[in-house]
Amino acid sequence: MSEPDQRLYFLLQRAAHQLRTTVDRRCLAAAGVTTAQLGALFAVQDQPGLTQQDLARILGLRDSAVTALVGRLTAAGLLLKQPHLHEHRAVRLELTAAGVAALRAAQPEVDRVNAQLRALLGEDGFVRTAGALQRLAGWQS
Repeated sequence: MSEPDQRLYFLLQRAAHQLRTTVDRRCLAAAGVTTAQLGALFAVQDQPGLTQQDLARILGLRDSAVTALVGRLTAAGLLLKQPHLHEHRAVRLELTAAGVAALRAAQPEVDRVNAQLRALLGEDGFVRTAGALQRLAGWQS
């Protein structure tokens, strides 16, 4: 039996690509949104009224990428931009009824994917992997 591949960064990229393409396809079919859009919608659901800058920090994206993402979600009628009460150049983000419906429609698919990952990794492996990925997401060299 050969040694497992030890190129962690390469493996993470391959796994992320495989997961993203598979789950994007499923979420688009179930709710009409991609995983990137879903991440933004979940963030706004968790913190209604957050700014685009807050969203960029939460998602780990550049401001320009979030501007484009919010533009697509606003054009699709899933997000609403509201004037910020204290910062005249900032806007607050809120879910629309369609945004809430998209999250509701995507949730069963998110649950299915998590169940499949739990089956693949085992419960302990799932929890350990989620923790390790959270630490990696916040890692700064």
